[in-house]
Amino acid sequence: MTAQRTAPTAAPVAGVRNFLGKWGLLLVLLVLWELATRAADNVYFLPPTEIVAHAWQIWLTGPASRLWLTDAVFRDVLPSLGRLFGGWLISGVIGVVLGIALGRSRKAAEYVGPLLDFFRSLPTPALVPLFLVLFNLGTPMQLATIVFGTVFTVVLNTADGAASVDSVKEQTALAFRISRWDWWTRIVLPAAAPKIFAGLRVSLSQALILMVVSEMVGASSGLGFQLVYAQQQFEFPDLWAGIVLLALLGYLLNTGLLAVQRRALSWQQRSDQPAQAKG
Repeated sequence: MTAQRTAPTAAPVAGVRNFLGKWGLLLVLLVLWELATRAADNVYFLPPTEIVAHAWQIWLTGPASRLWLTDAVFRDVLPSLGRLFGGWLISGVIGVVLGIALGRSRKAAEYVGPLLDFFRSLPTPALVPLFLVLFNLGTPMQLATIVFGTVFTVVLNTADGAASVDSVKEQTALAFRISRWDWWTRIVLPAAAPKIFAGLRVSLSQALILMVVSEMVGASSGLGFQLVYAQQQFEFPDLWAGIVLLALLGYLLNTGLLAVQRRALSWQQRSDQPAQAKG
């Protein structure tokens, strides 16, 4: 009877402990932020409760356009997400293909490696004026900024993963004379998959930053444009609402991609369990 009574209460207590362990520090910081801003009463720094209320009004309860989404969502959020995902997907495809080719060819890596290091060291925001000249204002310039700033991360991580194929697998593939398609899809890609996802996760956060930077210079809509506009018009509630939305987007995108990575690489975890059990 005692075990039956305590068992139902153990799960909620464990859930509360996990929640506090994960979000406790953030909650404490938010409370301190609220108290400090209330005490300072500074127009430039708003309490979190006012920021959330203003963001709720802008993005969720403002003038609805269609599909129960506000005008601000269609004007700023969706175009920014389109540029973000467009540039990130282009850099992902280019980076994976080029990275696998470099990872499996030592000569290509020797010739192209220094060139990649040179371009990778260039600060992408400093190249925005050049992209403005080459592509003019608009989405092409923003896509070029995102692609250039993120593709090298994917290339280097993919090349590192492709170069780490086990020699035993290579010899086994040669012994069984498997086709080139099976070699790339069943041996090289699975071996490089963890590094590919690592590069994609880092490049996704970089793409979010570069999306904002490119929209601050060469756009008439988007979250980056609205941040600059709110700063120029001294609309600090709009400014803080945009900052909070960007932080939330960054967290959700990283969490979503991490979930995809775990699902895609679940085979690797299952294959490692017998080895761990034997050890």
